[in-house]
Amino acid sequence: MGLQDLLEYQKTDAKLRDIEQKIGTSDERKKFIQAKKFVDAALEKIDSQDKRAAELAKMRDELEERCKEFMKQIEEYSDLEEMVEGGGDLGFYKKNALALLERIRSVKAELNKIASESNAVFEEFKALRDQVSKKQAEKEEYKAKYDQLKTQYEGEVKEIQVRLDEIASKFKPGILEKYRAKRKEGIFPIFVPLTDGRCICGMDLSLAQQGKLSGGGVIECEHCRRFIYNK
Repeated sequence: MGLQDLLEYQKTDAKLRDIEQKIGTSDERKKFIQAKKFVDAALEKIDSQDKRAAELAKMRDELEERCKEFMKQIEEYSDLEEMVEGGGDLGFYKKNALALLERIRSVKAELNKIASESNAVFEEFKALRDQVSKKQAEKEEYKAKYDQLKTQYEGEVKEIQVRLDEIASKFKPGILEKYRAKRKEGIFPIFVPLTDGRCICGMDLSLAQQGKLSGGGVIECEHCRRFIYNK
């Protein structure tokens, strides 16, 4: 394996990278991703609304049961005259009855709040449902276009990959892994020539560092982490 093999690999890989960028920055992919994100977020919101609706229904049922219980207690005071004639304290009965009525009013106020929130949740759910239906259709439309775009490049990508594998077969163990790691980090080109004593990023190399490049040597730039070689 020599430096020329590495440069040939990078030159061939640049073609693959160009295709990846064309696909990755295409309108088809952008619109597909946008629609997918909206649908995913909306479905999470709908799930959250379902849970909240269930909570509100449970709270409503509990409050209605409490209201029924208070009403039963109020009914016990329907024969107030009879209770007083039996020796009961009228003031005490009135105080309890008023307290029960206040509790009933409080419960009904809570029920109104729950009803209002439930309506708001339902209206938001309906709006989201309609939007999801529309965006889901867009998502499927642009996914099909995105897949079609990738299919257009499949043959070319396979040819490039075959060539890359042929060149990589000449590499020493570990070389390809280092190359791929830097490529994954977004570094490209990875192998760059020394120009006027500098790396492509503008970092100056000392004479000692430049001396290591003789005979096909390669060093890693301390600034941009590219591999520098001398032409």
